[in-house]
Amino acid sequence: MNPSQRTFWKKYMARARIDVDLAAYTKVSRSWNDEIPSCPVNRLYFITEGEGYVKIGDHTYYPRPGDLYLLPAGSDQAYGTISENTFGKYWCHFTAKIGDLDLFQILHTSPSIVVKDVLALGQTFENLIAHRRSDALSAEFRVTGILHELIADFIDANAAVKLNLATTPTHEKMNVVLRYMEQHIADQVSIETLAQLAHYHPNYFINAFKQFTGYSPIQYMNHLRSEKAKDLLLTTELNVSQIADSFGMELSYFSRMFKEQTGFKPTAFRDLRPR
Repeated sequence: MNPSQRTFWKKYMARARIDVDLAAYTKVSRSWNDEIPSCPVNRLYFITEGEGYVKIGDHTYYPRPGDLYLLPAGSDQAYGTISENTFGKYWCHFTAKIGDLDLFQILHTSPSIVVKDVLALGQTFENLIAHRRSDALSAEFRVTGILHELIADFIDANAAVKLNLATTPTHEKMNVVLRYMEQHIADQVSIETLAQLAHYHPNYFINAFKQFTGYSPIQYMNHLRSEKAKDLLLTTELNVSQIADSFGMELSYFSRMFKEQTGFKPTAFRDLRPR
């Protein structure tokens, strides 16, 4: 993979939408046992004590204390006990979506890592559980932030990481489309033009684009414009009308689009600048 492709895939995977369903610590009972075909969620198990098994597809594993296991969404999953010395484990169920795809459909890893600092990871899970239960307005930010760190650490420590490009539309084609959109941010770009760049029929292109990015083409273009506008508002003295003109947009439409994307009016966003 060349540097350009690596940069693209780093940014692509960073678009994953993370949602934590459940998180807790459990000392499982002897009856802990289940089989879940095509499980809709990812499961993280950090084993702190005991013994048992987990099964992913046709492969059965016997985690040891200090192991962190990932059971990826979409796989056939199973788990159970093998003695009275049952697992004590931190666990988390979560989804990680890029468009309509699960992150770990695209990114394949080995199922487990050996944790170097078990006390630190235990504290990380305690923080995740506490914020998951919190009523604070900031709680979900902290929950997703912790899980992003957990996923990043799992990937970095993993012995076998590879991209499964067969699950996505041809990334070279979509990369061409995204670059074109960035270069024509001030133009009225038609679906037909974008579809031609990707060599897709327009109707198929819209679905493929949304699967690939999580946005419709117009949503993605407005996302690009709002990100560029935020930069201009914070780093230049251009007034809002001039910024709207730079995108070839009427002032009223630009202001409405910016608020829909950011939650702020352009002038209110500029007021956030450090004085």
